Amino acid sequence: MIFFIGITAVTFLVMESITWLTHKYVMHGFMWYFHEDHHQPKYQNWFERNDIFFVIFAIPSIVLFYFGLESGLNYKFFIGLGILFYGIAYFLVHDVLIHRRFKWFNKTNNKYLIGLRKAHKVHHKHLEKEEGECFGMLFVPFKYFGV
Repeated sequence: MIFFIGITAVTFLVMESITWLTHKYVMHGFMWYFHEDHHQPKYQNWFERNDIFFVIFAIPSIVLFYFGLESGLNYKFFIGLGILFYGIAYFLVHDVLIHRRFKWFNKTNNKYLIGLRKAHKVHHKHLEKEEGECFGMLFVPFKYFGV
């Protein structure tokens, strides 16, 4: 069982790198059309075209759950679980804490969470796809934490 917990944890950590690469080279690259509205100061609708990326990231997790259960519980299921846990963390940090699409965590004194929010604001100061910075979500440069 500890092996499967390890697979889930490692997958969760690897997802940060995958997210960084996807954000920089896909969302700010050939799929900018879907991400562009996320960089606009005022959202036109409650849903954004950018929300398609939740579906795109969910597909591998769902497929891995299926194949991880098809012939008994195996490592594929736990890779899918790591992706799911990262997706939940992403939703809570990005959509709830940073962009406040839901008003659940309005006040925090946590330096880490404040640093995440600052780094993301720096990312959003660029309204176009070029010259972006801070593409990560959970791991951002120490300078945003007041260290």
